[in-house]
Amino acid sequence: MKFRQIAATVLISAATAVASIYAYNRFQPRQTGPYQNGSQDIPVNYARYMPGSEVKNATPPTDFSQAAKVAVPGVVHIKTKINPRQVSNNLQRRRSVLQDLFGDDFFGDEFQGEGGGRKYYVPGQMASGSGVLISDDGYIITNNHVVDDADEIAVTLNDYKTYKAKVIGTDPNTDLAVIKIDAKNLPYLLYGNSDDIEIGQWVLAVGYPLNLETTVTAGIVSAKARTIGINKQVRRNAIESFIQTDAAVNQGNSGGALINTSGELIGINSAIASPTGAYAGYSYAIPVNLVKKVVNDLMKYGNVQRAYLGIYYQDPNSIPEERWEEAGIRRDISGVAVTGVVETGSAAAAGIKKGDIITGINGVSTPSIPQMTEQIARYKPGDKISISYLREGKQFTQSTVLKNADGNTDIVKSSVLDALGADLITLNKADAAKVGVRGGVYVDNISSGILKKQTNMKRSFIILKAGGQPVNSIEDLKKILDKEKKVQMEGVYPELNGVYYYNIDLANGQEF
Repeated sequence: MKFRQIAATVLISAATAVASIYAYNRFQPRQTGPYQNGSQDIPVNYARYMPGSEVKNATPPTDFSQAAKVAVPGVVHIKTKINPRQVSNNLQRRRSVLQDLFGDDFFGDEFQGEGGGRKYYVPGQMASGSGVLISDDGYIITNNHVVDDADEIAVTLNDYKTYKAKVIGTDPNTDLAVIKIDAKNLPYLLYGNSDDIEIGQWVLAVGYPLNLETTVTAGIVSAKARTIGINKQVRRNAIESFIQTDAAVNQGNSGGALINTSGELIGINSAIASPTGAYAGYSYAIPVNLVKKVVNDLMKYGNVQRAYLGIYYQDPNSIPEERWEEAGIRRDISGVAVTGVVETGSAAAAGIKKGDIITGINGVSTPSIPQMTEQIARYKPGDKISISYLREGKQFTQSTVLKNADGNTDIVKSSVLDALGADLITLNKADAAKVGVRGGVYVDNISSGILKKQTNMKRSFIILKAGGQPVNSIEDLKKILDKEKKVQMEGVYPELNGVYYYNIDLANGQEF
């Protein structure tokens, strides 16, 4: 009797469970969530191989040893030295009666009058970076900031031989420089094609980080045509269209090689995104197709023959979204909205007008400002290109000849103004009136050059006189500096009181 009771209880329980499950599945409302099977919960899986998830035609990570073997001998270690230098901060001072009687020399620097001021020494500096050999006779690409203002440059090859190097040319706008060592039969890297790289592609970074020996790291291309604003801190016309990777890059990698898995050079490592100064996941390289043009110009002309399209535009990120329509920016179209046109420029000659949207250069799509500026930067004044643009929803393509900053196609030679190492802007009448002066030359973005090396002049200085002569335009300043080597510049800062004086010696500056 006891056994029968137990058996009956088990059968009843089983029947009840089956009936409950059936009723739940039959009558329970279906979930209508956005995730798998209508669930409201985000699906979570372990990071493991899932059957059926294979990507067609995908290839597994390859062995990078052959690419590293090809590239490592062509990447060099660069060490620089900046000697201690004397700098003056020449705030105007009143002359004393004693100085009028005995002269300035009697009292020394501390009692110098107008145009004088304390002189102090900036201690020397030493730094290191990387470079890439591009010829068997010793031409090397590196970053401008690696050799910026260096008095001595030493290059150590992968076989530990060390040479002194000289600067052939620099371009702060792209942060590139070419230096040379006196050697023959050197290993060098072959140019690849940065246009061919794809997001997700494996790449290697080769250089000398943290003063270590040659180091190779691997990662993938995580973005293209990236702008981070680092070059624009140095020059107004800076060009940024970086290859972004997650290959580990640290201080000392600057100027080193970014290569593909064939060992070809596809970029020059230049910067990292980091809140601490150390690698934090993203590194940036200048694409080699831009590098080739800049390097060729520096080697042939000593400076970059930069072409201009002759348009004004604004970065959408700098404009509130509610003003996009006013600025001609559309959400549904990828391209660069033209906010103005230079009358004598190449774009005007092609019929481009304010409100047009540039979508391509020479058949290459330019959905963003970095991509457009990189494409233009690959050409020189006198080159003929085609411009694709939209106007009122219709697509047009026109040809035009690119021009230089002076509005012609002449070769631009290095001048004394280039040696100053700053962006110079002639003040217009309205800006001059705001400052309370008749005219002058505004100094912007001081980078490598005489002003940085010999003075502590700051951005926003307005040059009013040079060598005692009035300066109302950039051309006035050039004429004065062409005649005199030692010049005292006199001017003001709009935000400060007083007149400031800076002495420069062009004979001890850069060659031009």
